[in-house]
Amino acid sequence: MNKVISKEAALDKIKDGQTLMIGGFAAVGTPASIIAGIVERKIGNLTIIANDTGFPDKGIGLLVVAKLVKKMHCSHIGTNPETIRQFNAGELEIEFNPQGTLAERMRAGGAGIAGFYTPTGVGTVIADGKETKDFNGKTYLLETALHAEVSIVKAHKADKFGNLVFRRTAKNFNPLIATAGDIVIAEVEEIVEIGDIDPDEVMLPGIYVDYIVKA
Repeated sequence: MNKVISKEAALDKIKDGQTLMIGGFAAVGTPASIIAGIVERKIGNLTIIANDTGFPDKGIGLLVVAKLVKKMHCSHIGTNPETIRQFNAGELEIEFNPQGTLAERMRAGGAGIAGFYTPTGVGTVIADGKETKDFNGKTYLLETALHAEVSIVKAHKADKFGNLVFRRTAKNFNPLIATAGDIVIAEVEEIVEIGDIDPDEVMLPGIYVDYIVKA
């Protein structure tokens, strides 16, 4: 099975108003080519689930600067002044998550788990409006799973079936979000034949990947 398609064909899968999960940590491991294509096509009104909003000139920050994002689920925005400006001006809705909670909400979405209890955030603004429950004398906060219509990941290498290899810290959130999207698009630097990647080197099985785009 050959899952390699053009960038233009991949962009056809992304529509106005969708919820997207995008990999990366401060623009490292972020699918830059596809993000540039979204900006070029002006695909907007998006809800983005990601660790952060990158920088004004890099990563998810390009979507924010172009005002294509209506809501963010993320852990921080401190590296992007434009995100902060839009948030303070009421132009962008943000749901902040502790970073570990965000990762676990993604993992839960991919595992088919509706929610989980965590002590993180109890007694803070993070707990506002959320259910709490005591276990063994300690209070825990209910967090729900996150899911996307399209997950866009960045990998170093893929075979044509979609088995992925990530490079160092660029792995970050990418494997998690690949399990939690209805459609998964992998932007990769190198594409090899099926069988060219040692099974022990596969970091994300191709069963999770629908389409592959050459970066």
